Amino acid sequence: MHVIPFAIAIPDADLADLRARLRRTRWPDEVNDADWAWGTRADVLHDLVSYWADGFDWRAQEAALNRLPQFRAEVDGLGIHFVHVRGGGANPRPLLVTHGWPGSFIEMRGIIPLLAEGFDLVIPSLPGYGFSDRPVAAGMSPAAIAALWVKLMQGLGYARFGLQGGNWGAAVSASLAINHPEVVTGVHLNFLSGSFAPAPDASEAELAYFAARSAWLDAEGGYSHIQGTKPQTLAYGLTDSPAGLAGWILEKFRRWSDCDGDPVRLFGRDDLLTNIAIYWFTGTIASSTRLYKEARLAPLRFAVGQKVVPPLGFASFPREIPHPPRDLLARHFDLRRWTAMPRGGHFAAMEQPALLAEDVRAFFDGVGSGHG
Repeated sequence: MHVIPFAIAIPDADLADLRARLRRTRWPDEVNDADWAWGTRADVLHDLVSYWADGFDWRAQEAALNRLPQFRAEVDGLGIHFVHVRGGGANPRPLLVTHGWPGSFIEMRGIIPLLAEGFDLVIPSLPGYGFSDRPVAAGMSPAAIAALWVKLMQGLGYARFGLQGGNWGAAVSASLAINHPEVVTGVHLNFLSGSFAPAPDASEAELAYFAARSAWLDAEGGYSHIQGTKPQTLAYGLTDSPAGLAGWILEKFRRWSDCDGDPVRLFGRDDLLTNIAIYWFTGTIASSTRLYKEARLAPLRFAVGQKVVPPLGFASFPREIPHPPRDLLARHFDLRRWTAMPRGGHFAAMEQPALLAEDVRAFFDGVGSGHG
């Protein structure tokens, strides 16, 4: 596998085009006294877009990102972007960390220094996200990405390795553990993906989870249904309008995080906009949302009695969107560690990097060295 160093370098013309588009945004109306129950509030988005146009310093963010050791490698004909941090210590353990939607590799910036002592960290951008190539053919499901990740890690010299993920990172990690258990030393998740057939002896906690998940999908899952059925139709507006893109993504950072209703306060405008800008500059909102349809076409389903072989650690953050009970995880995984976190939500690596990193380290300390 040929690996080359990579640095982000967005052309000046793209920056100028973005600012021009932001300044001529055509704004919709909203009902009187609108709140977030109707979707992204206009006043909040106005403020963020105004800052994006006239206050946000992309070049400073670009320089900060370029201080990370970034690379690109061709895996099965697809260019994959990744951060590769060689760990300190006598014999660092390889750990593959996968992000989700609507995030990017920048979600992991806070945990890198906390795990760099003792772990070799590989943090790829999913196919169709950020600075990885966009797949041009259908079929790039979480299971297909998992197979790519095995080749990426083995191409980097890691025969066996640990996994960490949330959101799509959890789906990819679980798929990798199911389909390639021989290469996995352990799996640490902060989200559970997949569908589960209720067991005849399902506990009250499991049944309550299935009901809560269905209710959540009914109330909050419109984005997922659109992206999982007609992502291309959505993509035209989000690819053409940076304000529209920001509104689509910002609402998820508010709804899914432990932010007390204020995502700007929790994450900061610069981090929110750096993540959104990566989608904008790379033109990957269309290819990123296609993963939802790919997952519907090749779903991750757990049969009654199915058990995943590699050991699992799970960090349960209180403001995560419907999170599974310990009973369900123990039924389908070799559950070695369960941690009820005191705070945090869906974007755990950004919201509570110290809590997440501490739990990751404790889990892998418990399951062994992780070398191969």
